[in-house]
Amino acid sequence: MDEWIAGFAPDHWGPQLAVLASTAYAMLLGGVIGFERELKNRPAGFRTHMLVAGAAALLVGLGDLIATHFSAQYPEQLLRVDPIRLIEAVVTAVGFLGAGAIFRRAGGNSISGLTTAASLLMVATIGIAAGLHAQFLALGATVLTLAVLVVLAWVERRTGTREEGRRQ
Repeated sequence: MDEWIAGFAPDHWGPQLAVLASTAYAMLLGGVIGFERELKNRPAGFRTHMLVAGAAALLVGLGDLIATHFSAQYPEQLLRVDPIRLIEAVVTAVGFLGAGAIFRRAGGNSISGLTTAASLLMVATIGIAAGLHAQFLALGATVLTLAVLVVLAWVERRTGTREEGRRQ
């Protein structure tokens, strides 16, 4: 109980606020991509993208806090943490969300929702970058993702390589 109460002490706020700031930053970036998906009326929109990016950042940040907590508390029994496992968990969870966004159209071989599923994976990865405090990388990945979703879609429409009725 004392340890739980100590988590509210001002000297413990710094690392928690850093994780919270990274989570908010990831949600902001995910929201930008989600807004583009929302404008195109896709299966996963603004809130979904924000939550996926934020959850990824929060999970990575919590992993960092856990490692810091146990290595400081038990230095002689240094906890061995494999950060890749957290990333694997995020990717697995997003795989389930992405599968729900993908639909096969009746009466044909056409599939919709692949781009939305890919954008969910991308915002999760952006969230992981933000959770690791790689803010510039997260921002750059957001800009690149928007370039793919907006600019390339425009180019496809202009060149006629994209069917107008096709949903992604």
